[in-house]
Amino acid sequence: AVAADGGSTAFWAELALKSLGSEGLFLFSSLDTNNDLYLSPEEFKPIAEKLTGTFLSATVLSHSSCERPCLELLKFLSPCLGVTPVSDFEEDAPDPNGETLSIVAKFQPLVMETMTKSKDGFLGISHVALSGLRNWTAPVSPKSVMLARQFKAFLPPKNKLDLGDPWWIIPSELNIFTGYLSNNRFYPPPPKGKEIIIHRLLSMFHPRPFVKTRFAPQGSVACIQAISTYYYTIAFRIHAEFQLNEPPDFPFWFSPGQFTGYIVLSKDSSHVREFKLFVPNKRSLNVDMEWLYGASEGSNMEVDIGYLPQMELESTGPSVPSVIYDENGNVIDSRDPSGEPIQFVFEEITWQQEIPWEEAAQKLEVAMYPFKKVSYLPFTEAFERAKAEKKLVHSILLWGALDDQSCSGRTLRETVLESSPILALLNESFISSWSLVKELEELQTNRENEFYSKLADLHLEKYNFPVEMIICLPNGTVIHHINANYFLDITSMKPEDVESSIFSFSANFDDPSTATYLQFLKEGLQRAKAYLQN
Repeated sequence: AVAADGGSTAFWAELALKSLGSEGLFLFSSLDTNNDLYLSPEEFKPIAEKLTGTFLSATVLSHSSCERPCLELLKFLSPCLGVTPVSDFEEDAPDPNGETLSIVAKFQPLVMETMTKSKDGFLGISHVALSGLRNWTAPVSPKSVMLARQFKAFLPPKNKLDLGDPWWIIPSELNIFTGYLSNNRFYPPPPKGKEIIIHRLLSMFHPRPFVKTRFAPQGSVACIQAISTYYYTIAFRIHAEFQLNEPPDFPFWFSPGQFTGYIVLSKDSSHVREFKLFVPNKRSLNVDMEWLYGASEGSNMEVDIGYLPQMELESTGPSVPSVIYDENGNVIDSRDPSGEPIQFVFEEITWQQEIPWEEAAQKLEVAMYPFKKVSYLPFTEAFERAKAEKKLVHSILLWGALDDQSCSGRTLRETVLESSPILALLNESFISSWSLVKELEELQTNRENEFYSKLADLHLEKYNFPVEMIICLPNGTVIHHINANYFLDITSMKPEDVESSIFSFSANFDDPSTATYLQFLKEGLQRAKAYLQN
């Protein structure tokens, strides 16, 4: 409190380090979200809950290296703030006339063997660092009952009533200019407004979901997939992540590529017919993981990617009244004379307008990622299309997916790939595709189709970690390529310092990244001129 009232911040920071030790100060800093060396009651809330339960002694106190500083910190702060036990978040008062929806969670843990680090037996990685991941084997709440009206957050605003017209449930607040949020955090901020239902749903999987990711694009987006007289089918996409560790361990971030799904909801939000939320699992890798090795933002970080077989929520049936009345308005038993629950019969919904799920999902994808205004085809399909249209293939080969949050090409997609000149040239002269290295490695060894195997082989010959941009002929011949790290290096230099004539800057564009990538594409077209003329 003294530091907030006045005095030297550096002095108090030094005093805190001497009093608490590095581990204790790390715990304090992780809670002090505004870095004012003062814990407000809201900031202290997560650890206060631990103080009043048994989880603290089972987890924090089991680490003898930090037992003393953590205990001293907690014992000192608790009486100063007068903290009393509080629930995680206040729930809405039950509506006696409202309906409730039963939701079940299904979860299969990450397949550890799919992580890159598993190839050398996780050599050099402490068991403690991965403890939160290894111990997460089941959903924290296998079943939950929620109020139907809580799902009104999914209803469209009045100006978004056309099929496929996306809107933000939770808007993204980050972009390439704002940077990223801190990695050195353990506890999510209290959800507000429409964040509450998303937070509660994701809390069925794990107790520490962050409904806003550390990096862009954040948030949740939705669009109408179908319309009837009384109902909407709403498709949605959510970018969220989980913090798997708690102090005194260092942060471990678990970021699924995306959550997607749909809800069939009455227009007045009084009734939910269906609900489903899931992490897509069709690709071989679908989760990004990042963990720190120190007690500061600048500490070393490990990064890996892996495969999550199942993570989904689904309603067990339509929402039902919590209280049942007879024709005279009297409350009646919800079970029949034999003790079985009364079965409700719901009218069939006749949809007057609808679009396919794939189209709705694509609309949401473009809202999250403007670079997807260009169609990125599957690897082999891109070459077939290029041959038919006599165009070049613009291919991006990378470690993680380009169009979800398990990506290793975030900077690329947030800058040049969504710029207007690049979008225009790609649409006009190229067939675009992106591929996972792991998937091309599998295709390379598949000898059932020698042509596809050769295509993969030609790509992998040019690949360097983490991302390689490639231009090639429809027969797979690579005519131009550039590594993302090299691309970022030269675009961060002054124009006069760039020696290469191949990646020269253009005076027509203020952004050197856009100018350089445009030059890369045009150079590819120039090298393929003979092919294109024939």
